[in-house]
Amino acid sequence: MSSGMPLRIYLTGRLAIEHERALLDQEEFPGRQGVVLFARLLVNRGSAVSREELTDVLWSDAPPKAWDAALNAIVSKLRVLLARAGLKKSEVLQAALGCYQLNLPGDAWVDVEAAADSMHRADGFIKADRYRDAWAAAQVAYHICRRPFLPGESGAWVDQTRERFATLFVRASECLAETYIRNGEPAIAVDLSTQAIVAQPYRETGYQLLMRAHEASGNRAEALLAYERCRKLLSDELGVFPSAETQAVYQKLLQHR
Repeated sequence: MSSGMPLRIYLTGRLAIEHERALLDQEEFPGRQGVVLFARLLVNRGSAVSREELTDVLWSDAPPKAWDAALNAIVSKLRVLLARAGLKKSEVLQAALGCYQLNLPGDAWVDVEAAADSMHRADGFIKADRYRDAWAAAQVAYHICRRPFLPGESGAWVDQTRERFATLFVRASECLAETYIRNGEPAIAVDLSTQAIVAQPYRETGYQLLMRAHEASGNRAEALLAYERCRKLLSDELGVFPSAETQAVYQKLLQHR
């Protein structure tokens, strides 16, 4: 590639590759299987993935009889597409020892990688009480991971990866909620905490933040209701009690009667 704008790849939402000459949209990929194959290689770019694993991701338990030839055909079409983004066909998608590996330029930007990096920084800023910096970093992860991952697709790998990105979204939502509580904007924190709970209803940190956000807005009754919803869900569905951390937030609410 030339030394112009770095390659940018958007994996969440609508898959796209942006480079200095053009924008390659999802419609230009070799069908849904080309999209899924590229996503699988991209998520672990620079690492080899076996042909058997790729076949399982593409066709699950019902691969075609000529799966080897079918996989080769998809890979070949992907190489042609990636060459249009200025990448060398001989290097970008390499095959060796029954595996494929996606190689991108060192300065390539991938949205989900940027989200993970930003969330890591946001966590550090929260621990250092740098809430303004945490807000800015968490915004990146929040807006990237709120977009859907491979909508319409299913399968073990897709579901696992979707859940991983959902966890990033929840962590970003919770981080932002914390910053809004600290900044005296509890109504926004209520909304963000609720989004986190909807995404992962068994994760207690969302309820803890929701209780604190309601308390900060002066709505103690809603805070207590949030605890009760958490307690009932965990009891009915998992047969467990809320954690010590959740109980501590609840006890603090009771003390403020």
